[in-house]
Amino acid sequence: MDAPTDRLRPIDLARAAGISTQQVRNHADEGVLPPTARTDSGYRILTDLHRRALLTFRALSAGFGGATARDVMAAVHQRDLPAALALIDAAHHALHEQRTALHATGRALAAVAEHTPDAPAAHGGELRIGELAAHLGIRTSTLRVWEDAGLLDPRREHPTGYRLYSPADVREARMVHLLRQVRYPLSDIPPVIQELRRSGDSRALHTALAQRADELTQRSRAMLTAAALLDDYARTV
Repeated sequence: MDAPTDRLRPIDLARAAGISTQQVRNHADEGVLPPTARTDSGYRILTDLHRRALLTFRALSAGFGGATARDVMAAVHQRDLPAALALIDAAHHALHEQRTALHATGRALAAVAEHTPDAPAAHGGELRIGELAAHLGIRTSTLRVWEDAGLLDPRREHPTGYRLYSPADVREARMVHLLRQVRYPLSDIPPVIQELRRSGDSRALHTALAQRADELTQRSRAMLTAAALLDDYARTV
């Protein structure tokens, strides 16, 4: 069997995409690449079309995530462009919702941060863990996770050992909750809370939100780049 003149090796695709040859083979098996013919000796016949498919997939992964990227490429190779575009539209909608939530969170965080630690809480007095969980609309286990991460430090009632959350604790819990609602990484929250405790300054909060906004902007641009490559590839296929 004669090999096509534009035949490429797995290593050629791997170098173009910055991945291993095993990943190239995996992507071929996953449907990320178009169907590949084989030589009489069993080697895959890869062409420039496969290279373009791989680069399109990598761009989609950067903007939409690996799972969505695989589903999009599979739909394109099944000649189901409407399904591929529906996945793209859903991801853009989700990003828009995250951006809208971020703006709302920014306003809410500003209001929470400006609330002085010793001001009376709306509920009055201290809360136990179940009461605070109900106040925030979360599980008590979530509050324990935040405490283990150093985000909360409630005092313990003597002699019962029950956790008691002061108005300052409630404020901090609300801020953590708001940050988590916009998918701010739990591991990045401690410096924000520590700075607020140390100085009462909300600049760390603004920095955290600005960082999250920048991440969304970068993802939006990655989506735009990927969509252009996908459009070009889908027309060829």
